[in-house]
Amino acid sequence: MGVTVRQKNGEWWVFVNHKGKRKSKKAGSEKAALAAAEKIQALLVLDEYKMEDKNAGLTFKQYAEMWLSIPSDRKEGTTADYRGTLKRYVYSVLGKKPIDEIKRKDLKALFDSLLVKGLHPSTVATIRAPIKNILAHAVDSEIIETNPLNDLKVKRAKKTDDILPLTEEEVTLLLEKTKTYLNGYYYPHLLCALRTGMRIGELEALQWGDIDFNGRFIEVQRGNRRGRVTDTKNRKRRRVDMTPHLVETMKALRKVQVKAALKRGGQVAEWVFANPKGEKLNRALFTRVLQSCLTSAGLRRIRVHDLRHTYATIRLMRGHNVGDVSYQLGHSSIKITYDTYCHWIPGRFKGQVDDLDMAQLTAPQAHPEESVQGNFKGIQSVTKRVA
Repeated sequence: MGVTVRQKNGEWWVFVNHKGKRKSKKAGSEKAALAAAEKIQALLVLDEYKMEDKNAGLTFKQYAEMWLSIPSDRKEGTTADYRGTLKRYVYSVLGKKPIDEIKRKDLKALFDSLLVKGLHPSTVATIRAPIKNILAHAVDSEIIETNPLNDLKVKRAKKTDDILPLTEEEVTLLLEKTKTYLNGYYYPHLLCALRTGMRIGELEALQWGDIDFNGRFIEVQRGNRRGRVTDTKNRKRRRVDMTPHLVETMKALRKVQVKAALKRGGQVAEWVFANPKGEKLNRALFTRVLQSCLTSAGLRRIRVHDLRHTYATIRLMRGHNVGDVSYQLGHSSIKITYDTYCHWIPGRFKGQVDDLDMAQLTAPQAHPEESVQGNFKGIQSVTKRVA
């Protein structure tokens, strides 16, 4: 309560907290700030200081909607996700509360209640993200002094291995079954996912102009999210290599689409994995197809995203360059690739570890058995002295 002076971002500010209302004012130098604080304190005593502010009384929901409408470098999908998250989980609890009255305990109570309802900690962390950004903007706008969400941790569940890739043998079984499912209509789709590691959204938004058959690569430059074609996840283009078999399969798919277009008197769809109507790949339908083929092959159920994990783990277990695998997957850094898949390459570097013995093995030394016996004698000697 009262008036305080504090340095913020290299400049001096006066903060006023009076009768449940807060206000801040830039003062410049420390001397100017102290003088202003003294005057404001005197006016408060006389009840003559006006605490009105243009943003006074704004509720969290009002401020959040204003923040969401401000142009930014966020992707449209991210903004849509933020708005949906706030509507579903936050507004009912904090929406009507003035943003400058939200306390740390209010936020902790919100997160705890979500965990009690059974939400996964990672989901709660996702809910936390827009709240933190909104409150940070309020700090920068001098609506609140500090972000009450700073250093407030969301309880995280123990990390579990939720990657369920197929083995190379299981991939062979799955592809064989896919060839016979609906006359092999979805074979190119599944093969492309398993041979490139592309995300399902990238497969949906793949166009024929993105494929270079001579260079044997795919130019991945867009994705599909919530029915909208957008940039890739990290907004970077990349070239994904194609195996010879995938090239031939895609060429055959192109011929089928051309014949179908000529038969119906229309144009060839721009989407590589288009349905007979020329529409983009239906993600929900593809998921059902995958589950049907897995069941027919006698394999366990996996997610569509696990096809991407399968590509990564098979390459890494074969000893392929992790940097190239990371690039092909479109990871923003190689660290993500290591953190995600390092435990899927056990024992791959035993040969490198064995090299540690090379210096000792190449140096002149006694017969190995004599050396070992000498070590045992030394141990026995020490044991006797200790006894």
